[in-house]
Amino acid sequence: MTTSDYSEQRLSELLSALPPAPEAWVRAAQELPLARRSLDDIVERARADVEYRRQVLADLEAAVAQTGVEPDRRLVNALRRRFSEL
Repeated sequence: MTTSDYSEQRLSELLSALPPAPEAWVRAAQELPLARRSLDDIVERARADVEYRRQVLADLEAAVAQTGVEPDRRLVNALRRRFSEL
């Protein structure tokens, strides 16, 4: 059976049978857009302002926290990669 063999009704039945997503996944999905915007804002501001870039590079965790986003390891590493591309 291929996916084209399933009707929308059957697919909705199958999806309904799945257990709910873990709360941590739901929370992460809700927070992701804000985190991405925050990282973009930090990088754009750092491109335009040399002093700000120096401050951010000195303490990436603080830069993320100042945007209102929890500075977890993944976000800080993502920011570090973004700066390595500048």
